[in-house]
Amino acid sequence: MLYRKIQPYIENYLKSEDNKVLIIDGARQIGKTYIVRHVGKQMFENFIEINMLEDSLNDRLFDNARTVEDFYLQISMLAGDRMKEKENTLIFLDEIQEYPHLLTLLKFLKDDDKFTYIASGSLLGVTLAKTTSIPIGSIHVKHMYPLDFEEFLLANGLNELAINAVRRKFMNEESLDEATHNRMMDLFRKYLLVGGLPDAVNTYLRDKNIAKVREVQREIHEYYAMDASKYDRENRLKIRRIYDMIPSNLENKKKRVVVNKIENKKGKRFADYQEEFDYLIHAGIALDVQAISAPVFPLIESSGKNLLKLYLNDIGILTGILYHNNIRAVLDDVKSINLGTVYESVVASELKAHGYKLFYYDNRHKGEVDFLIDDFDSLSAVPLEIKSGKDYTVHSALNHFVSNEEYNIRKGFVLSNEREVTKKGKITYLPIYYIMFFENEN
Repeated sequence: MLYRKIQPYIENYLKSEDNKVLIIDGARQIGKTYIVRHVGKQMFENFIEINMLEDSLNDRLFDNARTVEDFYLQISMLAGDRMKEKENTLIFLDEIQEYPHLLTLLKFLKDDDKFTYIASGSLLGVTLAKTTSIPIGSIHVKHMYPLDFEEFLLANGLNELAINAVRRKFMNEESLDEATHNRMMDLFRKYLLVGGLPDAVNTYLRDKNIAKVREVQREIHEYYAMDASKYDRENRLKIRRIYDMIPSNLENKKKRVVVNKIENKKGKRFADYQEEFDYLIHAGIALDVQAISAPVFPLIESSGKNLLKLYLNDIGILTGILYHNNIRAVLDDVKSINLGTVYESVVASELKAHGYKLFYYDNRHKGEVDFLIDDFDSLSAVPLEIKSGKDYTVHSALNHFVSNEEYNIRKGFVLSNEREVTKKGKITYLPIYYIMFFENEN
């Protein structure tokens, strides 16, 4: 099976006496159900799994389960022989967003303390945004994402010992030797093609067939788009339009959303599409990067929502859209192909999966910097510039940024294909795969 870094987190929660119910949130098809099922069956003698999406499409047993007693009665119809004690019985409520009233009921089920509970939700962010009756302090939401690059490495046979050796090189700001660098770049480029959707990764590991991998990615990409029509019928066409525009937006110089192009209507403002943007972001199928013009720590205090970049949640879906079954564009570094969009997208997904809020620097006169992240140790912003070509030392906007004394910038990074780790003033040049070790622990 594919190792997921969220596994020990789930295990520790289930061993604890936490008074909140853990809910694993994330887009569909990223492995939430599989990992909870795997951990639950290992740790509990009696594992009861109820898929609320399936129930909502069939018997609707839990549609009117508004009390603890009603809930127990419905569970007993399905798994009464496995309802034992709290210590050996785990009830897993999958796709809980199908019944928003169950989110409220979780508090009372936890207070009753008869069984152990865990839940997951594919569109939980959308549901939570529209649900006002959730008791504060009753749930703890943990976000899950597609496999990140480190998990992809593990899936491809690189063991933890090797990864930790590379991590030490990163922490010491040291370069890898040529052979190891080439191996890491080979796996990195394959990750750009395959991405982190578990079905796509398993298909790649089994068949090594890009056509089959692309078929999986196309199905999931279409599945994401179709979800919009189910959960927001009023705005579904606009949501689908914004979602379909993400790859083409990223190919533009500015890469940000142009609201006038969504419906090809002049005079439209960002606020006119706030609900549609929120849906895509809360559903986990788009990653938002907000503009910062005055990078004061913490960045969220000076972010602006009217200059927004959106990235797809999986790099494999993006390269499938851009290059179809042609793997040479990515594997061979074809000079005529600019992989800037692809590199920025994979960095966005890595940073997001590692706990960062995503921002970028936008200044009409001094240009843009690809990403900004908070550094809680120095209480300052850290700029990241992403380069896919040979001109990785050319970055005038970054130079202006780090030299502005008002910004109090202590350090910045340029990530590229270059093997050697070097420093020039406040800027450190790193190989692109070192992004896997950027972790926000706050």
